[in-house]
Amino acid sequence: MIAPPENPHPLVVHWLQRHRGAICFVLHMVGIPFTILGALLLAVYVFQASFPVFATAVGMFVAGFALQFAGHYLEGTDPGEVIYFKRLFGVPYVEFPPGRGPYGGTTPAPTADAAGESADASGSP
Repeated sequence: MIAPPENPHPLVVHWLQRHRGAICFVLHMVGIPFTILGALLLAVYVFQASFPVFATAVGMFVAGFALQFAGHYLEGTDPGEVIYFKRLFGVPYVEFPPGRGPYGGTTPAPTADAAGESADASGSP
């Protein structure tokens, strides 16, 4: 008997929603392995102490991140690393591609009236 496939983890679903464009997705599929291999090669450099290994590791790491950042630039969103720091400092960020929110459409932000209270807030605490 073949078991039915399991639902993907919510983090995977969120990642897929943030990377919907074909170009962004392909750039990530190339950039992520480069970034990981570059980080792993840095561990090899520690044992080999070889400048060519170090240069290759740093080059792969930087190129991988550059490809991922280029994908986000082309899609019009902020990379996850940038979003983390923007949230930390209270700066606005773009998490999902413009016009394509997490559920297939844009999610309207709650509006505030002149008194500074949300329009969707009820009078109860």
